[in-house]
Amino acid sequence: MDVNDLKGLFGEVTKRMKAALDHLQHEFAGVRTGRASVTILDGVHVEAYGSKMPLNQMAGLSIPEPQLIIAQPFDHSQLGAIEKATEERRRELSKHVHKLSEEGRNSVRQVRRDANDRLKKLLKDHKIPEDDEKKGLDEIQKLTDNSIKQIDDLQKKKDSELLGK
Repeated sequence: MDVNDLKGLFGEVTKRMKAALDHLQHEFAGVRTGRASVTILDGVHVEAYGSKMPLNQMAGLSIPEPQLIIAQPFDHSQLGAIEKATEERRRELSKHVHKLSEEGRNSVRQVRRDANDRLKKLLKDHKIPEDDEKKGLDEIQKLTDNSIKQIDDLQKKKDSELLGK
């Protein structure tokens, strides 16, 4: 195996890691933070009057701006409970984003593992010298670190959209 075959391996690794990033971005797009919609609050229940009630039965919901939902409580004494319920919803979405991010990181690590195994097999079969294996392992680690950093950046950005931080 010559250096061009190693470049082919790096190309495949890059392609597979990019696919993992693209998949993560697609999944993040499903976690809505763009244009506000009251349907995002459909699953939110408020602890009030001794039971859990749907938010839309506790407050009037309106969208005065594209990225703003206003909940006006019918009973102002329930304001604290409503704020708590909507904050919990945002935290749930954030946890989901963290889970998706970890799945993305695991996909990238699996690509690294596959590529490293292939390099070790090439060395064992005497198809590449030890120096090329070492350089290959280093290059694959750089690609992995870069992909993980991109995932971390995407996660931070999505978290700030969700939690307003």
